[in-house]
Amino acid sequence: MHFISQLWYVFLLPFAFKARTFVRVDGSQNERQSSLKARISANAKVDYIFFIIFFFSCTINLHATEFLITPPPATEVRAVWLTTNYGLDWPRNRTSVEVQKRELREILDGLQELRFNTVFFQVRARGEVFYLSRLEPMSGLIATAGKGEPPFDPLRFAVEECHKRGMELHAWIVTYPLGNEEHVKSLGERSITRKDPSLVKRFNREWFLDPGNPRTDDYLLALILEVVENYDVDGIHFDYIRYPDNRGRFPDDGMYRLYGKGKSREDWRRDNITRFVTKAYDEVKKRKQWVQVSSALLGRYRVLEGVGHGWTAYETVYQDVARWMSEGKHDAIYPMMYYKDQHFYPFVDDWVHQANRRIVVPGLGAYQMIELEWSLKDILDQVEHTREQEVQGQAYFRTEHVLSNTKGLMTALQWYYRYPAKLPPMEWLSDTVPGAPRDLRAERTSDGEFELAWEEGEGERITYNVYRCEMDSFDRNDGSKLLATGVRESNIRLLVPNDDRAFYYYVTASNAYHNESEPCIPAFFYHSDTVK
Repeated sequence: MHFISQLWYVFLLPFAFKARTFVRVDGSQNERQSSLKARISANAKVDYIFFIIFFFSCTINLHATEFLITPPPATEVRAVWLTTNYGLDWPRNRTSVEVQKRELREILDGLQELRFNTVFFQVRARGEVFYLSRLEPMSGLIATAGKGEPPFDPLRFAVEECHKRGMELHAWIVTYPLGNEEHVKSLGERSITRKDPSLVKRFNREWFLDPGNPRTDDYLLALILEVVENYDVDGIHFDYIRYPDNRGRFPDDGMYRLYGKGKSREDWRRDNITRFVTKAYDEVKKRKQWVQVSSALLGRYRVLEGVGHGWTAYETVYQDVARWMSEGKHDAIYPMMYYKDQHFYPFVDDWVHQANRRIVVPGLGAYQMIELEWSLKDILDQVEHTREQEVQGQAYFRTEHVLSNTKGLMTALQWYYRYPAKLPPMEWLSDTVPGAPRDLRAERTSDGEFELAWEEGEGERITYNVYRCEMDSFDRNDGSKLLATGVRESNIRLLVPNDDRAFYYYVTASNAYHNESEPCIPAFFYHSDTVK
């Protein structure tokens, strides 16, 4: 019977979304096409169709209606990993810079339409990068600029395009793996394996930076600081920040004899990873305190009694995450929880326990719907569990499996993410609240659109959140009242029909730590063709 209720849901949902309207910031025609377009429910038709969905689900499966009647959280990370390695998500061809820009815009448009708010953009793969670096070569996947044109900088372009759409960009950095022999040779003299062979080890026909060599930290820090100092990224996100598979045979005997200092090899290896984590966190915060530092971790932290065995972050690859969090050296963790059932749910709870009240967002294996024939329900059950457990959101690996609507995932997320969401505050970094916006004005423009404009309040690196309420009351925790988040201008245009409905509009400010201001004095507006 649950399957039947899912069929009704999938059948009716596209009709519900025909009643959508759009939001954009003011600007030129070209700017409009790439500007913020956070969609809103604009009229009673949407509510009516949603009621039909609700009714049929109620009559068939009561459990399936729980998510229908509960608004999504007002604060929730909605993230994807956008993979550039091998061009898995982007870029798909090297035809020209303009083609690659268009492809990336289309991807970001799709994520914006689904109301995602965070993009992990892969800026370093295996010894090659996707930005203009003095240390490592640009990926050969990036198109060459035309004669007389400046070189294409994918990261700078991606940051600008994400910010236009109200999304954050976190620079995703693969740390220790460098690739196989063929790949390393293709990078030529700029490969670290050629520039400084003392930093690398060959293992299982692959090359790796050696975590046991303290100079490896310096090399990776130089790469990280290139990004932090030269780009307006919102986060640094580490991947493969661990020892490789079959770690027992990793060739680090010499470094262990030199630096082990009486520790077990296991503890020494954990200390090596923690040493780098600590240095990286501290150096990032010295430069830009607001930049979130996070990692994609192995999905299970430690072996849990009664749950079975398998890979774990702590025992298998030496990620001492509980220590990182207790010492305040990470702002968020994104464990790659590409499992299900008893290998997912108890481990989510364990990650929350380890996190020292910082941000925990499980990574969901959307790709497993193809590789292991998971059902759509497997993923959606995990989304619901994260909300029930008050985990701070969801991240999906990877972008293609969301936007290609694998087994209806994109369609389902249109409902789960039917309102925008704010990002969770990082109050351990700063509890300063920005000043509220002032002088909110609402008017119908000459071209028929509805515009809100306001004066900026006090604070730096401010974005804005827009709310709409039927009554003269404000609840920042009611996700159904949000129209847009991450707005970077002091005005926004809404395509709202004149259907004889009246609303109070509110705007709040959020700073780079995601601390939210008090609302401005609301603007009341009656949407009508006849009543002025």
